[in-house]
Amino acid sequence: MSYEFIDIKVEDGIAVVSLNRPKALNALNKDMVLELDRAFDELAVDASVKAVVITGEKNFAAGADISNMLTLSPEEAKEFSFRHTFNKIEDLPKPVIAAISGFALGGGLELALACDIRIAAPNAKLGFPEINLGIFPGAGGTQRLPRLIGPSWAKEMIYTGDIITAGKAAEYGLVDLAESPLEEALTLAGKLAAKAPVALKLAKQCINLAADVDQKKGIEFEAVAWASTFATEDQREGMKAFTEKRKAVFKGK
Repeated sequence: MSYEFIDIKVEDGIAVVSLNRPKALNALNKDMVLELDRAFDELAVDASVKAVVITGEKNFAAGADISNMLTLSPEEAKEFSFRHTFNKIEDLPKPVIAAISGFALGGGLELALACDIRIAAPNAKLGFPEINLGIFPGAGGTQRLPRLIGPSWAKEMIYTGDIITAGKAAEYGLVDLAESPLEEALTLAGKLAAKAPVALKLAKQCINLAADVDQKKGIEFEAVAWASTFATEDQREGMKAFTEKRKAVFKGK
């Protein structure tokens, strides 16, 4: 499928999804998010893709396109919210890494929060400036950010609308720093692409579930998911390779 506002390249099991509205600093509009939605449907079922990196040239995404929202009614605003697509990215049964340069603001930061791991350049700027527009983050920001960095820092970011540096974001635990975030993300994605896909998928499900259930229920879910890996060829290959002192070759079965 061809896209207008994003680019996708797949190599060595890694899909790189590049946001491509440079004149708008990669601000998210409805058409771009619809393309992301279709792309992640494809990536979910593409067995050749083991890990995904989301990035943007010079800027990750400088918020949502305000011109799209000026006259929305409440019902239209709810429909405009990108939450369904961001949930789809969060639930992708493969690791997703955000490689952040420049701005990751508003909806752009919410997109990054839907990823499993965020790697930012020292020059990156992150924040939720929506409060200055008379609104607040509406695509998962008020839910994902407190779970990631704690409610106090999350409230400060959301209430003030201040844009923070990558260094401050790293102090909060929001991002990892790297001089070249895309290069670092690709290196990490390559490492993850060599792991057992089924085990990785189940581990992601267990971790994501931890935010929604009490600990004992999470542990029970984890036990069932963990036990199910013993029905896979990858489990047998991984343990056999360990005893034979060689590198395991996983097939996702």
